[in-house]
Amino acid sequence: MMRLLGPAEIRILADKLDLRPTKKLGQNFVIDAGTVRRIVRVADLSPDDVVIEVGPGLGSLTLALLPSAAHVVAVEIDPVLATQLPITVAERADAANLTVVNADAMKVTPGDLSGHRPTALVANLPYNVAVPVVLHLLEVLPSLRKGLVMVQSEVADRLAAGPGSKVYGVPSVKAAWYADVRRAGPVGRSVFWPIPNVDSGLVSLVRRDPPPTTATREEVFEVVDAAFAQRRKTLRAALATWAGSAADAERALRAAGVDPSARGEQLDIQAFARIAEHRP
Repeated sequence: MMRLLGPAEIRILADKLDLRPTKKLGQNFVIDAGTVRRIVRVADLSPDDVVIEVGPGLGSLTLALLPSAAHVVAVEIDPVLATQLPITVAERADAANLTVVNADAMKVTPGDLSGHRPTALVANLPYNVAVPVVLHLLEVLPSLRKGLVMVQSEVADRLAAGPGSKVYGVPSVKAAWYADVRRAGPVGRSVFWPIPNVDSGLVSLVRRDPPPTTATREEVFEVVDAAFAQRRKTLRAALATWAGSAADAERALRAAGVDPSARGEQLDIQAFARIAEHRP
């Protein structure tokens, strides 16, 4: 049975490293073994999965992931934590199937991962960069087939929202380009150190093909950004700059089968792809 980290071990490690969790890096460490076991269970990993973990911190989740996957690639931006992680793991388990990459997950590329091709993203993501990290990794790692991420509760709502929801927006639409996204349960505040002043939630991602379209992803995302730049505007007005004029926007929208008086939050990713195809 893997010896996981509890609150006492986390404090001892933090003291040893003179670690003061920083808001800048969004550091809230999981100190509850039950929570990391639950994350691994819900992630539904197979023995041949290669997991990419972002922000492993002191290694709570890493230790729980290692017995359930073929390999874990941990991407840690903090050099002190990146140096300590293999030591922590080696004291409790075989560290042979762990690769630690000291890098910014927002800039990581397949070439940074020592030849590993991750199939699953499982991470307690730093709250301040959760959405861009998820979108970046889905973009640059086509080998990723699934994911389970712990994020701020309202971010979880936004990522998993569907058209018509009050919180449906750019993150929801862009995530839907890559994957089926859904909420996978709440997480209490007391499982973290330091205790955050917000609730957390789990988000499940299952990769699927993007909508069939002649437009590129960049072209579709440009429409999405323009549509939500001013949420109160109709698409005819919101897309005027993108199209060249409000009249051109209306023609593109009608050609795409979209009501020009609709708003961005009413459209799914397929509709945005159709609009991108009809740019004047």
